[in-house]
Amino acid sequence: MALINVHRPCALAASLQFLSSNFSFPFIKKAQIVKFGKQNVSDHHVETPANIESDSLFQLYKTLKLPVDLFDLKAGFTVFNLNEIAFELPYQSASYRPNFFSFLFVKNGSGKYTIDEKTFEVEPHSIYFTNPSNYRTFSWNNIEDVLLITFDETFLKKYIGEEVYADFPFLLTETVRPKVVADPFFEEVGAINVQLLNEYRKNTPSKYKIIGHLLTVLLFKIKEHIWIDYNPIYEGNRSSRIVISFKRILEQHYRDLSSGKVDLAFRVQDYANALNLHPNYLSSVIKSKTGKNITTWIAEKTLTEAKSLLQNTAIPIKEISYRLGFAETAHFSNFFKKYEETSPGSYKKSHQS
Repeated sequence: MALINVHRPCALAASLQFLSSNFSFPFIKKAQIVKFGKQNVSDHHVETPANIESDSLFQLYKTLKLPVDLFDLKAGFTVFNLNEIAFELPYQSASYRPNFFSFLFVKNGSGKYTIDEKTFEVEPHSIYFTNPSNYRTFSWNNIEDVLLITFDETFLKKYIGEEVYADFPFLLTETVRPKVVADPFFEEVGAINVQLLNEYRKNTPSKYKIIGHLLTVLLFKIKEHIWIDYNPIYEGNRSSRIVISFKRILEQHYRDLSSGKVDLAFRVQDYANALNLHPNYLSSVIKSKTGKNITTWIAEKTLTEAKSLLQNTAIPIKEISYRLGFAETAHFSNFFKKYEETSPGSYKKSHQS
């Protein structure tokens, strides 16, 4: 058996001020180290960074001073076996909060994973799924055959589709839920993972299109075997359902903004109205359940949609800025440049096929 843990200018001015003037959105800063703490590794203390904010596995490993030579930085996707990483065992990570999804397929290895004060044992023939949420840590005692797959939202929408959360609602799950499955299923998804790893190591024009198709197959297999009846709206207590509802409204609203169906970016008050909640209560729930301010979620989604539109459409930058709630293109450019360290134009040019 295997264990799975599984606009326009006038109206937009206020939204722009709300998003970019009143808040600094520190979550987007690359691999930001908030503070330092001591981790007890083996029999000695090692000074390591703690409470890391990371947009990618590459940034996380670089901050943790782990080898990063296996990474391909052309897209928000990685896959490799952890036995190729020079972990000094036993290894204890610093506390970190990722802005990416991950699947861990453990054929042979042992360790622990802690999130939201819940600790899970990593055992042979287990699979773990996590999404961007609260701070977490991991530790390894033994690594022989452990495959790690990570991908961000921009990659999902570019290579799987804009309706990715409708097809795979479990990606929004609030809880890391253990699930026991038969060994044949572990072997079935293992065969897909071998193909993913082989394609990732190639350098072909269609590399990420192929990976996108293989990842889609993997997600459908996992959905049908584990989350066939999963509906995130019924998960957890009322606070959890509020978070799920907020995420769904946030996702739908930015989809409508990107397509031009609506022309005014929501503020916190608008999300609260949609949920029939007081904005202060909504903000408190989002902060307490996810560890991030609601304004951080809004800014994160703004940046993700901006990157997706710049990569995947021929829409002029001026129109993209209007669609995402910016009164002036210059404001959008400053917002984008502040967190991506490049202009929208340069970003678009570098991601053209």
